[in-house]
Parts: sequence; C-alpha cells; structure tokens
Amino acid sequence: MSESPLKNAVIIIFLLFFTTILIGWVGTAQNHAIGMEFMKLFEKDVAGQVMGGSDLEIGSKIFLNNLEACILLFLGGASFGILTIFIMSLNGIVIGSILEIVHEQHSAVFVAAAVLPHGIFEIPGFVIAGGLGIIFSQSLVNEYYGTGDAATEARQLAHSFVLLVIPLIAIAAIVEAFITPQIIQLVI
Repeated sequence: MSESPLKNAVIIIFLLFFTTILIGWVGTAQNHAIGMEFMKLFEKDVAGQVMGGSDLEIGSKIFLNNLEACILLFLGGASFGILTIFIMSLNGIVIGSILEIVHEQHSAVFVAAAVLPHGIFEIPGFVIAGGLGIIFSQSLVNEYYGTGDAATEARQLAHSFVLLVIPLIAIAAIVEAFITPQIIQLVI
C-alpha cells in the first residue's frame, strides 16, 4: 500500500472531522439546548460506561471504547465509506458541541488541559482509522470494476490499523486515565 492514498484519505477525514467540530461548536453557541442534549448523551453512553474503578480499569475501558469506535470507522469502509463518514461526522459534531458547553463553564486553558494531553494521540488514531476505512471503500469499488483485489487490500489495511491505530489509542487511553486528570488538577 502506497503512503499517498493513506495521506490523502487522512487529510480528507481530518478536514471532515475539523469541519464537523466547528459545526457542533457553532450550533451549540447558537442553541445551547443542543449542546446540553449532546452532553447528557455523552455522560450517559460514553462517560457512564468508562468511569468508575481504578485508573487502570478506566484506562482499559477507554481503550476498548476507542478501539470499538476505530474498528467501526475502518470497517465502515465496507459500506462504501458511508458509515465511516457518518461516525466521523457525528463524533465531530458531538465533540464540538461538548467543547462549547465546557468552554462556557471553564477557561480555554481548562479545555486545552482536558483535551490536548490524550487528544494528540487519540485524534490521529481516529483520523487514521477513518482514512483506512475510506481506502477500504475505494478498494471495494476498484474490485467491482475489476481493477483491484479488495481482500488483499483489506489485509494490508488491517496491518496498518494494527501498527498505527492501536498504539495511538492505547497511548491515548493511558494518558487519559493517568495524566490528563493530573493536568486538569493543575489548572483548576
């Protein structure tokens, strides 16, 4: 697998993700109720599932939750990228919305402390998983037209997933469980 298709797909997914974060942020700034609904949903379905227990248990839950999301981003390519794009967009909108809600209650330094330590690993992991999903969708199209072998490409993409995505989300989970809370305490 050439690095150029992955680079191009990652750029596309990153731009989609960044755009949907802005949509979520601006939408919540315009209608606070939207952000509050997303916050409730996040607290119930994400934070509620991963919080509780020791830092190691929390880190493990965060890793498994993010692994599941990244697998869906990658395998969403089998839907010709529709599921990949939907999941990435929804995550961007929710994150942007939650960032606006948190920013209303806390300083920009607090928001940065809560996101950046683990986000510098987690976001690239998600974006690469989405990029791999887009390439997977293209390989299915190529096979349909007789110009490629989707099974061979899928094996190569899965190899890239294991080498790139899993380490990034593992590091992110460790940082989010052990380091991010300490940094937040420093800025409160």
